[in-house]
Amino acid sequence: MKLKERLTVAWRLFVIFFKIGAFTFGGGYAMIPLIQHETVETHHMIDESDILDIVAIAESTPGPIAINSATFIGYQAAGVIGSLAATFGVVLPSFVIILLISFFLRQFMEFAVVRYAFAGIRAGVLALILKAFVSMYKQCPKGAISYLIAAAAFVLSVFTNINVIFIIIGAGVIGLITYLLSLRKEEKA
Repeated sequence: MKLKERLTVAWRLFVIFFKIGAFTFGGGYAMIPLIQHETVETHHMIDESDILDIVAIAESTPGPIAINSATFIGYQAAGVIGSLAATFGVVLPSFVIILLISFFLRQFMEFAVVRYAFAGIRAGVLALILKAFVSMYKQCPKGAISYLIAAAAFVLSVFTNINVIFIIIGAGVIGLITYLLSLRKEEKA
């Protein structure tokens, strides 16, 4: 891809992720359905099969999932310049909004209307997180091992103090071992 094309794609990435960052409340998980819609369905920057891998990698690496997703998608679409543009686009709205709100937060929270608005936003975010769950579930491999890994990861992350990174690494190791055992079984057959 030529530099001019990369810059055009990078600008488009910036705009897409700026919009996602500006109009999505609730963090990275709430952004996943919008990221998928914009980058896969609307602008065809990545394939449907890539989004699950990107989300898994973004979740596994340090940092917020939305920023990591933007970085990976930007890199895949336009290299380093795309990565920088998407990351800057998704971060900029939050930075500006938090900067502005920090000056007025105490005064805003005294209004009942603001408290009720935040309660409504939380409910909407829960719906977006559930949508992301359903979307990822549809793309995940189905089988006893997958269900056991998912259940164990859920139980460990909710009911223990084990760091989520170790749970993700453990799930990856179990998946790899399962794959290697299935290869060995195929070779013997």
